[in-house]
Amino acid sequence: MRNKLMALCLLLAMASAGLLVTRPAGADTPVVNNAEQTYRLAENAMFYLRVLKSDGTASSTGTGIILSSGGTAATAYHVVKGAERLEGVLADGTVVSPIKVTKYDELKDVAVLELPAPAAAKVKGGAYAYLNIRKEALEHGEAVFALGYPLKNTGIITSGIVNTPDAQINGRSRILTSSQVASGMSGGPLIDAHGQLAGIISGSLRTMDNIHLVVNMEDLRSLLPAALK
Repeated sequence: MRNKLMALCLLLAMASAGLLVTRPAGADTPVVNNAEQTYRLAENAMFYLRVLKSDGTASSTGTGIILSSGGTAATAYHVVKGAERLEGVLADGTVVSPIKVTKYDELKDVAVLELPAPAAAKVKGGAYAYLNIRKEALEHGEAVFALGYPLKNTGIITSGIVNTPDAQINGRSRILTSSQVASGMSGGPLIDAHGQLAGIISGSLRTMDNIHLVVNMEDLRSLLPAALK
């Protein structure tokens, strides 16, 4: 009894001193994912994106990320600029075509895509896997992961931090990250440690080694249907 009383007194003293942190009843602790868990979460929600010529050969390639079960997706605009025909390859090898550009902003370097209906594309399970969009702005130093397809059938992941969530680059707001980016990853996702889409890979910063450019979610949301904002 005496020990319980002493423990209670200690807890009361800590609370009054502001040393005791409590959580509201029912509050959820956000899941924190490592690189392996992040890749497993995202691999089926991103795709290898091919810009095709009239003869069916690829003129350029990049990465796309799926935002809804019905097939709304996004990529960097420079990947699809001037494209006549777009084709995607999912992680399981399913080819989805044609892919349409529904909205874009060249200055922000972001484009919204529409994939064929899941049934028409014969997607397993009858729905596309997708990532949830982060609503809060990123913070300096947050852990993030960059994913994409530098090669066909070869999705990769790199890890790093947010160097800054708001750098003004040529009149545009950009996230800067140390997560490495290779050619072909443009349009791919930057994912936070909680598994949310936090940005769209745009390119690299020539004036800084190993610092890369990412489109923020505010710029993406400005082009999305209301249901996804």
